[in-house]
Parts: sequence; C-alpha cells; structure tokens
Amino acid sequence: MELNIGMNIKRLRLAKGLTQEQLAELLTISTAAVSKWEAKNTYPDITMLFPLAEIFGVTVDELLGYDEAKAKADVDKIIAEYQRLGVDGRFAERTKLIVGARKKYPHDYRIMTKYMWDKVGGEAGNNAEILLKNKDELTQICDCILEGCTQDNLRAEAINMKAKLLHAAGDTQAALDVLSKLPAWHAPMVKEQLFAKDTDEYRYWNKKNCYGLMDVMSIKLARIIRFDPTLSIDEKIKHIESMAEEFAEMGSKQNLEFFCIGEQAIYAVLAEMLTMENAPIDDVIRIREKQFVAMERMMKLAENDSVLKEQIQSTYKTNDIVAWQKKRLLNSPLPQFARLREDPKYMEMLNRWGR
Repeated sequence: MELNIGMNIKRLRLAKGLTQEQLAELLTISTAAVSKWEAKNTYPDITMLFPLAEIFGVTVDELLGYDEAKAKADVDKIIAEYQRLGVDGRFAERTKLIVGARKKYPHDYRIMTKYMWDKVGGEAGNNAEILLKNKDELTQICDCILEGCTQDNLRAEAINMKAKLLHAAGDTQAALDVLSKLPAWHAPMVKEQLFAKDTDEYRYWNKKNCYGLMDVMSIKLARIIRFDPTLSIDEKIKHIESMAEEFAEMGSKQNLEFFCIGEQAIYAVLAEMLTMENAPIDDVIRIREKQFVAMERMMKLAENDSVLKEQIQSTYKTNDIVAWQKKRLLNSPLPQFARLREDPKYMEMLNRWGR
C-alpha cells in the first residue's frame, strides 16, 4: 500500500501556517529533509512520527493513513449539506456543520473557504468589525490556500478575502491592488473562444455566457438605482419597476424570451429592497408576484433550453425555482422577512405559488 505521509505532512503543515523551514527547525532537522518527504522522495524516520503528530495535533494513524478518496467523498457530502442548509434558511445549523468540518478537515481547501466566508456572513459580508475581529485567523487561512492550493476558484476566494481585510483596515488602495490579481471575471469567454463559431461547443458557451451576463448585468443595473442616494424610495420603486417592465416587453418577443432572466433578477433586487426598507406590504406583494411570474417564464423556457435548465440547476440546486423562492421566503430568519409573514395578505400571496 502506498503511504501518503508526504502529502499529509504538506497538507497539515500548510494548515498550521508553517513553512518547510519552520517545521524543520521544530524537528531540528534540515529543510531539505522536509522537502524530500513532501516530494515523496523519502519517508521520515520512525522516530519523527510522534513529534510530527504532536506538532500537527493528529494521531500517528492519521498522519500515516490519510485516505484522500474517502476524505474527498466526505467533504463532498459536507459541502452539499452546507449548501442545502443555506437554501433552507437554516443558518445556525449550517455554521455548526462547517465549524465541525473545519476541525475534522483542517487541511481541506474547500472547507477552509466555506468556513472563512461563513465566519463573516457570506461573500457579501463587509462588516469591518467582524472582519478585523477575525483578521488573524482569516489571514492564516488565506495564506494557506494561496501557498498550497492549485484551484483557481479557491485561490480567487482567498484573494477576495484578503482584499476585504485590507479595506476593513482602511487601506482601500491596497485592497484594489490585491483584487487586480484575480482572473478576469469574464474568464468563461476564453472557453467560448476556443471553438470555431460553427460548432456546437461555441454555441453552448456563447449561450451560457449570455445567460450568465444577463443575470449579473440586470442585478447591477437595478442596484445602480437602489443605492442612488439622490432618489427617494418612491422614485427607486418607479425606476426599477419600469426597468423590469422593459425587460418583460423584450422577453415577449420571439427569440428574445431569455430577457425574462433579467426581468426576474431586477424584480428580485426590488423585492429585497422593499423588504429591507419595511416598505408598504402591498408594494412588496405586487413585486413578489411579478418576480414569481418571471420565474415561471424562466422555468417554461428551460423546458426546451438545456443551457438555461443547466444554469438554473447550477444556481438554485433545483429546477423549480418558484418553489425554491417560496421556501426561502418562508424560512428566512431575518426580522424583515418574519414581519412580512405576520401579514395574512402576504401569506395568502405566497400560498398561491409553488408547492
């Protein structure tokens, strides 16, 4: 049986935030010896096993017998459960799960990434107090990922967190400089360009990118208005709703049906704004109804559009996005959503949608 001890030493060393030189110093051996272990050129002497296990806080059996395939399958299961709990609005259970996973798999980069974002309230979390309170732990995690992980998406997450920490500390320019190291956000376009324009592969990536950009662009357009300090709440409602109606009009035309993606995204931004601003219940109900209608159009379009169906499944982990949204609104622990659920008219509206 092949020993994985060299791989384990590297993983555990990085999880501890140690360099090869620092580990060698703790063991009073040469840095070259540690390097050879990790490169699988040699195995550590048996007398080194207990000191190594003690440094890493694991058993000798764990040090010797790490089953990568079994661990990966378990991590896959944990990540899937973590996402499901988020969809269900069970955030306390989700946090408990990822904290336990972090202790069980301190060396797993996917667990590290989920854990660090959970720590700060998600990727949109920009609370400076929370970020700075956890700065040392988050920095160690980011450094570990950037030093040892080869997956671009996880490295990008670490870069993003590093930028947030810098911004929270008041060094915005340094944060912007760090973010400049990220791969282009439109990287999927590169895949599109690999293929000749008369191929199925090109058509797939072209449509996939179009749908993704439609969703992102629509959200950002709506947020331009939402966060405009010169507009009143009534003006924001008017402008964003008007924008969504224009998208709906475009989506009613042949071969432009996919504009319902943007329509849904804009109504989602507006509905969230109304909810968070404690707007009149009738406004919230009207906009949520329009969002549900747009979602139904997306689902109908996806019946004959495999790319849109794939995107919906990837984003929402279900094909029934109406039921997903209804479940989310019924389970959100935020007080603004709880307030809405106390209104009979709102609940009557929700009960008309989904299963």
